Amino acid sequence: MEGPRIYSCSKCRSSIAFHDDIISKAFHGKKGRAYLFADVSGVDIGPKVDRPLLTGLHTVADIKCSNCHELLGWKYLKAYEVSQKYKEGKYILEKATIMKENW
Repeated sequence: MEGPRIYSCSKCRSSIAFHDDIISKAFHGKKGRAYLFADVSGVDIGPKVDRPLLTGLHTVADIKCSNCHELLGWKYLKAYEVSQKYKEGKYILEKATIMKENW
């Protein structure tokens, strides 16, 4: 029996997100390609900070694996530009920090 396709932490293999929650694969993080997710689980959310990104200033919070504390990406808390508001409440997972499971 096949289970859902998921992404796991590449360091400890804890489940982080469902493939079906990907909104876009056209993002970039500190380590290269990144994916925008509607929802993630098994993460700890750090303090909020204002960070200038390629698309303007955003308030974000880094997200780490709850199990091994590996930095995985960030959560968008606030976008200051109207065109970027769709990112609020969404998550970036860097491709270099996650791996596919059940594919």
